[in-house]
Amino acid sequence: MKSVASLSAAVAVLSGTTNAFWRMPCHDRIGLERLDPIVDPGTASSHGHTIHGGSNFGMSTTYEDLRASDCTSCQFSDDKSAYWTPSLHFVHDGGMTEIVPQIGGMLSYYLLYGDNLKAFPEGFQMLAGDTRLRNFSGPVPDPPTSSWTADDMTQVSLGQKSLGFNCLNYNKQPEGSRYRHFLPTKEFMDENCANGIRAELMFPSCWNGKDVKSDDNKAHMRYPDMIDGGSCPEGFETRLPTLFYETIWNTFAFKDKAGQFVWSNGDPTGYGYHGDFMSGWNVDTLQSAVSTCTNPSGRVEDCPVFAGSLQTEAEQGVCKIQNVMKALSADNCSGPTDGLCGNVPVQYGPQYANPLKAGAQGGEAVITPILSSVASMPTQSYAPAHSKVVDSYGGGVSVFNVKPPVVPIAKPTPALAEAAVAAPAITPPAKAEDANPDDGIISHTTYTRDGVVYEVAIKEVINIVTVDSKRRRHAHQHRRNIGRN
Repeated sequence: MKSVASLSAAVAVLSGTTNAFWRMPCHDRIGLERLDPIVDPGTASSHGHTIHGGSNFGMSTTYEDLRASDCTSCQFSDDKSAYWTPSLHFVHDGGMTEIVPQIGGMLSYYLLYGDNLKAFPEGFQMLAGDTRLRNFSGPVPDPPTSSWTADDMTQVSLGQKSLGFNCLNYNKQPEGSRYRHFLPTKEFMDENCANGIRAELMFPSCWNGKDVKSDDNKAHMRYPDMIDGGSCPEGFETRLPTLFYETIWNTFAFKDKAGQFVWSNGDPTGYGYHGDFMSGWNVDTLQSAVSTCTNPSGRVEDCPVFAGSLQTEAEQGVCKIQNVMKALSADNCSGPTDGLCGNVPVQYGPQYANPLKAGAQGGEAVITPILSSVASMPTQSYAPAHSKVVDSYGGGVSVFNVKPPVVPIAKPTPALAEAAVAAPAITPPAKAEDANPDDGIISHTTYTRDGVVYEVAIKEVINIVTVDSKRRRHAHQHRRNIGRN
C-alpha cells in the first residue's frame, strides 16, 4: 500500500497542481420537511427536502438562528450550516409513494480551488440548480474540457453540468462524478446500480465580493469557466470554497418493483435537481480552515482546526430540527402515502416545468401521480474500461456510450399516462481525437467497499484500443486512506 504522501504526490503530478479540500460528513438528516427559508421564506416550501446541519432550522431561518442551533448533524460540532436538497421517492404503479432510503446522510466537500480564498461571510446563502428544468441543452456526454466552446462555458451550461447521478456498484470500477446529468431509468438502475445512486451537485464559487444573497439566490455568484476550476467572470473575482454535495439513495431496494423514481419537486428526470446552502460557520473558524486544512486525505480528523470538536456518528444522528412547524404537522413526506408531499404533480418535460405553489397546508387533497412507463431520457451505459495510465493503481472509467431515449409502451393501468413523452434532442459525443491528453484532473469521486471509503481523482487520457477504433477513457487514482466507517 502506498503512503498518503506518495499518493498525493502522484495526484499532484497528474493534475499539475495540488487541490486541497476537506469533506464534511453530516451522518443523518435533521428533517424531511417542506422547508426552504431561502426560496420560500416565511411559509411552507412547495416541496419536501432532506435537510442536514444545524438544528435551529425553519421557515424563516437566519444566520443568527443557525449559530444558535442546539446541535448539528455534521461531524464538526461548530459547523451549524444548513445543507438541503430534494428527497428521492418511489411512486408505485398504483400511485402509492414512499421515500427511498437515504444512506449515510450527506457529504459536503469544501474544495479549495483558486487563490486567496475567502470564508463565507455572515448571512451568506446560495442556490445551485434549477428546480423547473427538465432538459439538457449541451452534448451528451460532455466533451473533454479541452474542447469546450463558448457555449459550454455560459453560466446556464455550467449550471446544467454541475450536477450528476453516479451509478454505484462497488464490485465494478467506479463511475466518474458529474458524467451523467440525469437520473437513469429504473430498468438501468435495477440492472447496474446494486449500491444505489449518488446524487452530486457542485455550487458556484465566484463571488461578487459584496452581496451575501440576491433576489434569485444566484445573481451574487457565478461558476468559474471549468465549473470547479478555471477563471471567474469579470465582477466575480473573489473566490469562495467550492461546495460539492453528495447524497446516496438506495434505489436497489425497489428492484423489480413496478413504478418510477421521482424527486420531491415532481421531477422524474433529474435535470431539475438542486441544492441550497446557508452558512452557519463562525467566519474566523472557516477562514482558518480554508488556510489550514490542506492535508491531502480530506479528512476533518486530519485538520487541527477541527481538533477536539468532532462528533461521533451516533452524536450526529440524534440531532433533529428543534421546533417542528405546526403548519406541517399533517404532512407525511416519508410515506407511504398517495402522491408527493405538498401535493406536487409529476412534470416530465422536456419543456420547462410549471412553477410549484408554496404555502399549501399539509393534509390537503392529494394528486395521484400520473406516470408514463419511464421518463424519456438518454442512456449512458455503465462502461468501466482498462486504462494504460502508467502507475500502480491502474484501471479506468470510459466515457459512457450514448443511445437515444426510449419510451416503452406500458400496459394500460389507471396510473399510467396514455401518451408517450417527447424525447429531448441528443447531440453525438465528441470525437476521441478532439481530446487533449494533457488535461488535468477533471473530477473527484468517492465510493465505499468493505467498509473502506476510497477517493478517486479522475484524469482524461486517450488510448487506442483497436487498430481502427478510438475511445476516450479516464484514468483514475485510488486513495485508500480514509479509514473505516
